[in-house]
Amino acid sequence: MVVDRVSDSFNPRRRHKDVQQAQQTIYDFLLDIVKGWPAEDVLEEFKALFLQHHETIGTNTVPALYAILFANDKQEFQNTLKRSCYILINNWEVAREYGAIRGLIQLFSDPVIRKVSISPTIKRLRQWLQYFVDSDDFQDLKLFVENRFSGEDPHWSRRYTAYLLAPQYIDTSNPLEQREAARALSQRLRDKFKFDLAMYTAHFQQPSSQQERRDNPTMLGDAALRVIRTLVAKRGMFSHRNLARIFHDQTQGLTYASYKNSLVEYLLFSAIRTDFVLTLEKRLLSKLKSLYVKFDDQPVDASLALLTSNRVIDYLMTEDAETPSSLFSVLLTNGRPLTLAIVLLKLLLLSPNSHPYLDARIADLIRYYEQFPREECQWIINFLEIYGVTLAICGSDVQYNLVQIQQDEAKTNNPETTSLEEYRIFSQMIKELHWAPVRQLSSEDMNDVS
Repeated sequence: MVVDRVSDSFNPRRRHKDVQQAQQTIYDFLLDIVKGWPAEDVLEEFKALFLQHHETIGTNTVPALYAILFANDKQEFQNTLKRSCYILINNWEVAREYGAIRGLIQLFSDPVIRKVSISPTIKRLRQWLQYFVDSDDFQDLKLFVENRFSGEDPHWSRRYTAYLLAPQYIDTSNPLEQREAARALSQRLRDKFKFDLAMYTAHFQQPSSQQERRDNPTMLGDAALRVIRTLVAKRGMFSHRNLARIFHDQTQGLTYASYKNSLVEYLLFSAIRTDFVLTLEKRLLSKLKSLYVKFDDQPVDASLALLTSNRVIDYLMTEDAETPSSLFSVLLTNGRPLTLAIVLLKLLLLSPNSHPYLDARIADLIRYYEQFPREECQWIINFLEIYGVTLAICGSDVQYNLVQIQQDEAKTNNPETTSLEEYRIFSQMIKELHWAPVRQLSSEDMNDVS
């Protein structure tokens, strides 16, 4: 019997099963207390278990943690700690316990993590905790508090946390709790931006409400209003949304080769035919001509259309998920951020399922440019701001309209002499969304995420 027990302890399958059971014991305990305990008590239990190595209310959790340590598998420990954090974060996000999320991240600055111990087990635990704190996984965790609770001047890239969260929620290898928490926070930040933009445009143009004027949520200054007017003016039969619907209907049954040519025509439709736009058209056609050529004679289907939209996003943003594509650099260095933003909008209206993919590519570009100081990144910042406004105006649950305030009859009867500056912008919440329904945010929500 002793021999059997010893040999069983060295059985990899048995050891893996024991680790899984130990992990589940910890997950079940945390899930139970986060749903029923005050947040400060949950934080104390988490700290006692992972940092102080004390007995907890969950009498089985400490033996479970030690079972993971004795298995001497650092990666499984990292997975356990990571998922434990996201179980708490995900539930606190839903309950709007944002201060508790901050408290959780702050636990990992406890100096006890760096304290030397003569106990081999405690030494291993603290080494693995240090490894976690220095890992990319912990940097992902910090996205849940940066820009939300700190009074410090953040790095410019943290303004775009909604995009930086995308790789977390599209990566199926991440724990479900992490993906849900990342998606929820990203959506909350987007909703707040849409709300703030609508309030800014509503109050900016009302002289009688100077005391109620809202802060500009963009970094574009008053140029944000010009961008909004330009986007809202594109209405009627040839609005971006209608064009996407028309293109979808008219390309049913087309061969893939014809579809690719029509796609470029759709993306650049209504763009002024400058030499730059002609060059962009030529380069996109060249890229698509050699794409998935074995399907050229077959009818295009939904899967192939989605793949094609994603490849166009690659051509326009980053082809290696690390560095800017040549087309991206050309578009922005030539001062065409609105052109790029509208092309991307058209892709999303045509292929909504490409939205997470595009967010992830934007996150790749932000990660690339964040190595540079803010003053060297103004053009990428300008694009991100214009793109954010474009999506808020043309792809959200806020409907913007222009109302002319110029009373000059001669100008009214001659549209060519009418300037967009003579229009006021009016915004209105609508129920139907193009992407997915989201709840209206309360004033409490707005304060919580600011």
